[in-house]
Amino acid sequence: MKSWVLERKQECIAVLLLLVFVAPLFILGGNSHIRIHDNLDSNMTWYRVLLNSGNYLAKTGTNIPQMLDGFAPRDAFDSQFVGIVWLYAIFPTPLAFAVSQLITRVFAFIGMRLWLRDYVIKDPKQKYITIFVALAFALTPFWPSGMLSTLGMPLALWAFLNIRKGKKSIWNWLILTLLPFYSSLILGFCFFLFLVACIWVYDIVKKRGWNWRFFGSMAYMSVLYCIVNYRFISQMFFQSNEPDSRSAFSLPSNSFLDSIRLTFKNFTIGHTHDQSLATYVVLPVILLALIVMLVKKDWRGQKLFLWLLALNFALSVWYAFWWWGAWNPVKEQISIMRSFNFSRFHFLQPFIYYGLFALALVYFAKKGGGWKKLAIIGLVLQIGVTFANNAEILYREAGTPSINQFYAKDEFQQIKDYIGKPQKDYRVASIGIHPSISQENGFYTLDGYVNSYPLSYKAKFREIIAPELAKSPTLREYYDGWGNRVYIFVAELGKNYLFDKNSTKHIKNLELNTQAFKDMGGEYIFSALPIDNAAANHLHLEKVFDDKQAAWKIYLYKAE
Repeated sequence: MKSWVLERKQECIAVLLLLVFVAPLFILGGNSHIRIHDNLDSNMTWYRVLLNSGNYLAKTGTNIPQMLDGFAPRDAFDSQFVGIVWLYAIFPTPLAFAVSQLITRVFAFIGMRLWLRDYVIKDPKQKYITIFVALAFALTPFWPSGMLSTLGMPLALWAFLNIRKGKKSIWNWLILTLLPFYSSLILGFCFFLFLVACIWVYDIVKKRGWNWRFFGSMAYMSVLYCIVNYRFISQMFFQSNEPDSRSAFSLPSNSFLDSIRLTFKNFTIGHTHDQSLATYVVLPVILLALIVMLVKKDWRGQKLFLWLLALNFALSVWYAFWWWGAWNPVKEQISIMRSFNFSRFHFLQPFIYYGLFALALVYFAKKGGGWKKLAIIGLVLQIGVTFANNAEILYREAGTPSINQFYAKDEFQQIKDYIGKPQKDYRVASIGIHPSISQENGFYTLDGYVNSYPLSYKAKFREIIAPELAKSPTLREYYDGWGNRVYIFVAELGKNYLFDKNSTKHIKNLELNTQAFKDMGGEYIFSALPIDNAAANHLHLEKVFDDKQAAWKIYLYKAE
């Protein structure tokens, strides 16, 4: 009874810490500081644009009129079955983001706790480790629009392993049913399902038997993902009338040595979309456990630990060597290997790292004495690391604008009022700030950040920025070899799109093809910086806008 009470108290402490972690998002609302890269600059705006476009439920093959002059395919964005978009339909943007964070972290905690308790750490004396490792995992800085793509994997694995063992429960099937609606197939779960399929094949070879219920569960979840992601599948495989931007992706050029370096960088630091925060505590504890196991020669009793460690390192090797130039002859022959990023098996790494962390902590705790104290200290330190990387702390200290400062609603309302025409009747582009800002405020843009769009539009937009690309090999390769950011690049600025109102920088030698801009319907440029040679580019400064609540000072230029 005492152990049960203690366990409930520990769970309550963990849940309380989780709520404290997400509380700033609810308390500060639009004044909270969150990730910009692949978040405020793209996905969060995409949801709002989708909902406002009138094309949210449109049939496949249609376009979104507000982005890329109407050439942004509807099917390049999440389908109407993806749950995060529903939140943006119900709540204002800051609250939708906060609710999504809470949902994801709660189910990450539950899933990791269940997986560790039932399949990794079965010693009842070590339940506190499963609880607080699950908490640390749930507080990692996942890519927000991925939802449960990485943090939902332990929950899915728990359900699959239950089915594999013949445990009959409605919860297993409910988990497999709901997860596809709140996670990404291409940014996580297609790789996870491959891992589960490997477990099924292993069982066939090892046990020489076919577990059809287990196979059926994988097929069931896969079919659901295909339904939820029918737009992506349609665009990828069935809409081949015109080449898209992905078909022009440049092939990687990493050397063998570059790939070796990238292997260890990924293994120790991770990837921006699936940060495990393993560098400072988790990985050292894991490696120390490995060393002690080898020295004391008790590694034979730690097969799961060794297998998971080998798998995690192998995932880093795969990620790094996917970008090895030696693959290029194969990728030139198989187009999907160029347009689809198969390196993303690294999305599996965070939950594996925390499984390894739990095993290492239990290994030390069972030794007692100073080793047990080391395990407790390691657990506390890792939770401290996750709190130190809370978005509000991390981005506020970095000087990143808040949600409200970033989108600058009042300032862009002033710009809209000044122009005085219906927004659909003219086109704009931005310099020195992300186009998502003007899109969030209802402007129709020639520029934008889109994962897939017609290759012909990429070539057409390139005419506007060709003189600037000619000055910078880095920007030229960035646009020509990738090009998802269809931006007005300026060689003097490089790949920097966050020049706030405190910047003293001027654009001194801009060279744009303004006629090409006008031919595409462009009338106005929103620049975060003054353009000293605006007249030479046939641009006229209309007015400067500076709202105290906005992060930007906007110089409104009109193409003459």
